[in-house]
Amino acid sequence: MSVKKLSLAGSLALLLALWFALDLGRFLDLQTLKDSQAAIEDFRSARPWLAAGLYFALYVLVTAVSLPGAALLTLAGGAVFGLLWGTLIVSFASTVGATLAMLLSRFLLRDWVQARFGRHLAAIDDGVRREGAFYLFTLRLVPVVPFFMINLLFGLTTLPARTFFWVSQAGMLAGTVVYVNAGTQLAQIDSLSGILSPALLASFVLLGLFPLIARRVLDSIRARRVYAQWQRPARFDRNLVVIGGGSAGLVTAYIAAAVKAKVTLVEKHKLGGDCLNTGCVPSKALIRSARFLSHVSRAGEFGMSAASADFRFAEVMERVQRVVRTIEPHDSAERYRGLGVDVVQGTARIVTPWEVEITADDGSTRRLSTRSIVIAAGARPCVPPIPGIEEVGYLTSDTVWNLREAPGRLLVLGGGPIGAELTQAFARLGARVTQVERGARILPREDEDVSQAVTARFAAEGIDVLTGHDARRFIIDKGEKVLIADHHGSAVRIPFDTLLVAVGRTANLSGYGLDTLGIPTGRTIATNAWLQTNYPNIYAAGDVAGPYQFTHTAAHQAWYAAVNALFDPLKKFKADYRVIPWATFVEPEVARVGLNELEAREHGIACEVTRYGIDDLDRAIADSEAHGFVKVLTEPGRDRILGVTIVGEHAADLIAEYVLAMKHGIGLNKILGTIHIYPTLAEANKYAAGEWKRAHAPQKLLAWVERFHAWRRG
Repeated sequence: MSVKKLSLAGSLALLLALWFALDLGRFLDLQTLKDSQAAIEDFRSARPWLAAGLYFALYVLVTAVSLPGAALLTLAGGAVFGLLWGTLIVSFASTVGATLAMLLSRFLLRDWVQARFGRHLAAIDDGVRREGAFYLFTLRLVPVVPFFMINLLFGLTTLPARTFFWVSQAGMLAGTVVYVNAGTQLAQIDSLSGILSPALLASFVLLGLFPLIARRVLDSIRARRVYAQWQRPARFDRNLVVIGGGSAGLVTAYIAAAVKAKVTLVEKHKLGGDCLNTGCVPSKALIRSARFLSHVSRAGEFGMSAASADFRFAEVMERVQRVVRTIEPHDSAERYRGLGVDVVQGTARIVTPWEVEITADDGSTRRLSTRSIVIAAGARPCVPPIPGIEEVGYLTSDTVWNLREAPGRLLVLGGGPIGAELTQAFARLGARVTQVERGARILPREDEDVSQAVTARFAAEGIDVLTGHDARRFIIDKGEKVLIADHHGSAVRIPFDTLLVAVGRTANLSGYGLDTLGIPTGRTIATNAWLQTNYPNIYAAGDVAGPYQFTHTAAHQAWYAAVNALFDPLKKFKADYRVIPWATFVEPEVARVGLNELEAREHGIACEVTRYGIDDLDRAIADSEAHGFVKVLTEPGRDRILGVTIVGEHAADLIAEYVLAMKHGIGLNKILGTIHIYPTLAEANKYAAGEWKRAHAPQKLLAWVERFHAWRRG
C-alpha cells in the first residue's frame, strides 16, 4: 500500500477511534437533539448561512466517513431548516458525502480487492458498465438497504463518480423527503424506528420495484419498436425453427423435441456439422493413426529391438472416413426424426421475425411460421487475403480430408490448436512439415512453458517451427511454390508442395437473412446474456455466437438457447461461461480450465501457482510417458482453484476432475483426500494437491508438534 493510502487509512482509523472513544455519538442522539432544538434554532435565526454551512459540512463528514448518525442529522435538517430548505440541503449534502465515501472506498480498497478477486470483479465491472446506474437507482429507492454499504460496495466497481452522484441524488430524494418531513414534527417522534412504519417500508419496497417493472415495460416497448414493421402471424406452425445442424443445432432440436415442442431443423450440408465431418472426429481419427506410427518409431523405449509399420497414406485417410461413417448415425436425420424433430435438408432464410423460408435440396420451397428461431449456422475456416494464395492453391481443415496422396513438403500456416494438431499428425505420417506462425510462439493462448513443451516435441520429431514469420505473399518460382515471409525485417523464402491454412475460423453470417432483419453482427452475431439477438424471439448459439468455438460449448449454449426460446417470458437463464475447459490434442496433450498465468498477468489477478511434474509419476514412468506437468492456480492463502493447465499423456481426460472441482467449489484439500487408483495417471491430480498442501503446511503448529513428540520420548 502506498504512503498516501496508509496516511489516509490511518487518519480515518484515528477519527473512528476518537469517535467511539470519546462517545461523540451521544451528540447525535434523538433526545439530545430534542433537548438542543431551541438553542440550535436560535443559532440558525442569528446566523442562517453559517448554520447551513456548518450543518452541510457536518453531514458530508459523517456520510463520507460512514459514521453512524446520518438518519438523525436528516431529522435535524427538517427540525431546523424546515421541509423545503431541509430537503435541499440534506439532498446535496448526503449525495456529496456518499460520493466521497465511494471514492474513499475506491482509493483505499479497490486495488486490494482487484488483486484478490480480480477475475470476479471483471464480471461485476462488466455488469456495472451495462446496468450499474439502473441497479444503483433501485437500491437507493429502498431504505432497508444501508446506504453506507452501497457507497462502499460501488467504490469497488468502475462506475463513474459523476454517474454515482446524479443517480444517488435522484434515488435518495424520496427517503430524504420522508425523514426531513418527520424532522419538522420532531416533538412527536419517540424513536427513529417509528419513522418508517411497516406500511411506509412496504411503499418504499414497491417504489424500489418500480424501476424493475419500468424496465420490463421499456423492454416491451423496445421489442414492439423492433417488430413494428413486421406482421405477426395469428398462429404458428412451429414452436421453434433451428438453422444449422451442427452441435448447437442438434442439441437445440433435441431439447425442443424432448419437451414436446414442435421443432424443425434445417441443415444445408451434412448433419453433425464441422465436428463430425471436418473437425473433431476426423482430426482425432487421423491423430490416432499418426500416434500409432510414433509409437512404432519409439520401439526402443518399450524394450523392442526394432519395429516397423507399412502403410499407405490413402488407406489412413480412408480409415478416417470410416470412423466418420461409423459415428454418423448418432447425428443422422433418421435418429432425430425418430426423436420427433422435423429434419429438412436444404437452405433456410429468415424472412420475418416469425417466418422462415426453406428451400429443400429438390428445389421445393415452403414457408414456416414459428414462435422462436435459433441460429446455429456455425463457422468456416478463415483464409487470409495474402497475395498469390489462390495461385498456389491451399487446403483448409474443411478440405484436407480429401487428400489421398501424401502432401510432400507441407507448409502449415498458423500456430493455433488446429494448425498444431494437423502439423504433428501429418509429420508423423511422413510429410516434411514447416509450421509458420507470425506471433512469438505457437499456442499463444497458453502459458509460455506449455508452448515451449510442445515446440520442443515438434523439433524432436523433425518439424520446422518458424515463429515470428509474417506471411507476405506466395509465388511460383520456376515451377516451385514459395512463401515469402517477413522475419524481423528480413525476407525469408520457404518452399513447399502443399499449403494448409489454419489461421482460425470465421462465423457464417450471410445467406440466411440477417441483413433482411437488420440483426447486428461483428465477428459473430451480437447477442445478450440470454443469447437473444435484437429480436427477443431470435437466438444464436455455437460458433456463430461465440465467444468460444468448441463443440462442447456449442452444446452448452444450445441448452440455454432452447430453454429460453421455448419458455421465455415464463423463465429464462443467462448463459454460464464460468467453467469452460478445452484441449489441444497434440503430443504432449494440452488441457486447460479457467485461468492460466498469462491471463492472470494480463488482468492483474493475484494467484499462487502450484506445479507437479508428471516425470515423477509411477504410471507415466511405466508407460514411457514421463513428461509434462500439472499446474494449478489458486487464490493466495485460500483453497480455491482459479484455473488448471495439464500438459502430458491424456491431459484432456485428467482435466475433468478439476472441471468438476471448479464447477462445484471443491478445493485441493478434498482432491488430496480422495482415493485415486494406483498406478494411474489420475494420481497426478492428487499429487498436485499434495504439493499445494505442503506449501501451506502450518509450520508453527508443526514446530509445537515436534516438541510434543520429543517430550513424549522422554
